[in-house]
Order: sequence, then structure tokens, then C-alpha cells
Amino acid sequence: MSKKRILLVDDEPALTRMLRLNLEQTGRFEVREENRGTNALRAAREFQPDLIFLDVMMPDIGGDEVAEQLKQDPALSKIKYAFLTAIVTKRETGTGAAEISGETFLAKPVKRDELLAVVDELLDE
Repeated sequence: MSKKRILLVDDEPALTRMLRLNLEQTGRFEVREENRGTNALRAAREFQPDLIFLDVMMPDIGGDEVAEQLKQDPALSKIKYAFLTAIVTKRETGTGAAEISGETFLAKPVKRDELLAVVDELLDE
């Protein structure tokens, strides 16, 4: 079974490193980190992920803008994505992810079990 590829895009290197380690420890995923939103599309083209986690608020370009660019690019439009955010609270999402306007949001701080549940749901594992 080939490993699924996941791209993590967040301006906090400590967060992307922690998420990468949590995902890689399962042995099911190949993970790449990108800490600048402006590099997200290039990274997606190079890495060809099955799923992208996008931070909503980054200093250079927000995850919502990256998601719009993904949708508009025929080569990238089939890639699934979910948002990571501190804007939506754990109280609002409960345990796990929330769907807002048809988009999947995972509130920070992200717990390993929540992360894996979202990955499994979005990748139909």
C-alpha cells in the first residue's frame, strides 16, 4: 500500500513539525511542510499531495486565498484540503473538525486523534 501524501501549510514551524511527526509516526503518510502561504501552490505542484492542511491566517497569504487558487488550477483542483485555525475555537468545533460553509476546519491546538480522524474522513480511509 502506498503512503498518502499530506502537505502542511502554516506559518508556525513548530506546529507543522509536530503535525508532521504525528502523521509520519503512523507509517501511513508522507508529509511535507511549507511555512509560507505564497509557496503553497508551488509545493503542491511539486509534491502532488492527496490532502493539504491550510492555516487560515498567515502573514503573506491566507489559507482561504490558497484554497481559491487550488480550485482554479486544473492541475490542483482535485486535491482535498482542510483549514487549521485559531479563529474557530474548540468550544465551537467540539472534539474534532467542524464544517463551516462546506469547508472543513480544525481548531488549534490540534490533537493527534482529531488530526487523524479528519485525514481518514477526507481521504475516505
